[in-house]
Amino acid sequence: MSGPALSSETVHATCIAIGGAGKPWRAVLLAGRSGAGKSDLALRLIDRGARLVSDDYTLVRRTQGGLVASAPATISGKMEVRGLGVIDLPSLAEAPVSLLVSLDDPVARMPEEELPRRRIAGIDLPLIALAALEPSAPVKVELAAERFGLPVACP
Repeated sequence: MSGPALSSETVHATCIAIGGAGKPWRAVLLAGRSGAGKSDLALRLIDRGARLVSDDYTLVRRTQGGLVASAPATISGKMEVRGLGVIDLPSLAEAPVSLLVSLDDPVARMPEEELPRRRIAGIDLPLIALAALEPSAPVKVELAAERFGLPVACP
C-alpha cells in the first residue's frame, strides 16, 4: 500500500475485501455490537468470493492514499465462528477501506441522497446501515460498496 501511516485507529469491526479477478480489492468494515452478525455476514461474503482481512477488531491506518485495513498480528487469518470456535481462513494482509456498514443503526427504507459519514483515522467514511442476518445482506454489501464506497486506486 502507499506510504507511512499518518494516523491509525483500532475499530471494533470485522473487515472483508471485495474484488479480485481483475478488480481492485475494496475493504468493507462491518461494525456492530457482539452478536450483531459481523462474522456471519463476513462468512456469507467470503462464500461469494470476498476475502477476510480481520475479524472483530481491525487496525485502520491513514496513508496518503486513503485508509488501509489490516488485522492485529494475534488474529491474522483467523475468524471466530459461533458454534465452531476459531478457524483459519485465507486472508489478505491489508486492503484499502471503501465503506463502513453499521449493523446496529436503524435501516432506512430509502437512504438519504448524501450518506452519513463516520470519521476513522481522520478520514470520513461513507456509512450505510444494514440488517446482517437478512438473506440479501451479502448482495447489499457488495452493491453498497460499488455505489457508495470511496474509490480505490487500481494496482
